[in-house]
Amino acid sequence: MNNHVTVLEIDGKALDHNLNYFKQKLESKTKILAVVKAFGYGSDGVKVAKYIENKVDYFAVAYTQEGIALREAEIKKPILVLHPQIPNLQPIVDYRLEPNLYNFKIFNAFLKLADKAPLMNYPIHIKFNTGLNRLGFWHNDIPKILTSLQETNHVKVVSIFSHLAASEDLEEKEFTINQINNFAYIAQQFYKHLDYQPMLHILNTSGVVNYAQAQFDMVRIGIGLFGFGNTKEETLQLKNTHNLKSIISQIHLIQPGETVGYNRSFVAKRPSKSATIPIGHADGISRRLGNKKGFVIINNQKAPIIGNVCMDMIMVDVTKIDCKEGDEVIIFNTQEMIQHNSNISETIVYETLTAISQRVKKTLKS
Repeated sequence: MNNHVTVLEIDGKALDHNLNYFKQKLESKTKILAVVKAFGYGSDGVKVAKYIENKVDYFAVAYTQEGIALREAEIKKPILVLHPQIPNLQPIVDYRLEPNLYNFKIFNAFLKLADKAPLMNYPIHIKFNTGLNRLGFWHNDIPKILTSLQETNHVKVVSIFSHLAASEDLEEKEFTINQINNFAYIAQQFYKHLDYQPMLHILNTSGVVNYAQAQFDMVRIGIGLFGFGNTKEETLQLKNTHNLKSIISQIHLIQPGETVGYNRSFVAKRPSKSATIPIGHADGISRRLGNKKGFVIINNQKAPIIGNVCMDMIMVDVTKIDCKEGDEVIIFNTQEMIQHNSNISETIVYETLTAISQRVKKTLKS
């Protein structure tokens, strides 16, 4: 049981709003794949998936264990494993997950497993590299892939996909359009030589915003589901899903000249009052937010973090705030606060959210 008093509340109504916002940008026939990897971008992938299962067509996770967790929670929708490894191929089959096969080593390994089982028309996904240079086959691998596919009925390609490298950056529009065109060419080669047409998908959240004309058969919504778009204007149309809260454990009266925290980095210049909060860098609070660079909200007032962020605690200045031990503390509950923390920490929203520790209790409110 997780009885940590620090809690991340996931806003179900915000999830609904964000999902519907992107649906409005799509054609009615376009499928939606919800990306719930990394514990649902730092929330709870299982809780999120259970909440939206009947509102999307597919789920995607990064690694096999994430997919297993969804299946053990009785998620029935198809689950794409984006970065499977050869040692995990048997569990993928055991839990009816669908592997992304991105090079010949894992492609051949899965075909060998499918032949030995034997499997029949087991769903696989083929990824092509069109410019991100991370995972994926090259277009000149197509003939060899097709030859292997035509020699077996143990697997069936349910989708061909790729990933855009800079869909959020309109200064890279030419590059992105070239990626989309290259992907369309790859798809045509498969359509010419297979007696069926796999689904096609290349757009991520920012791709849906900037290149909706390339939605093909399905789109992948990740960070957008959790309230962040590719511009400030787009983010304003979305709602925050991550509400991180804690309580005041203890209040100290600090005299002038006394210090707070490790390395005595805060020195009181006047009689002050500090509050200790049970959340620290082990829970995802960047150490860069210490020494008054970050803040929390207590009774609708900003309380700057003083001293260094500890592993399990932070101390905040509540000299001018009427509060007591046990009062609620908001670590963040808006996109603006999350973005501020990201900026101060010299990182991106993705890292701020996914840094939230698994020891932080997660709840979902609909």
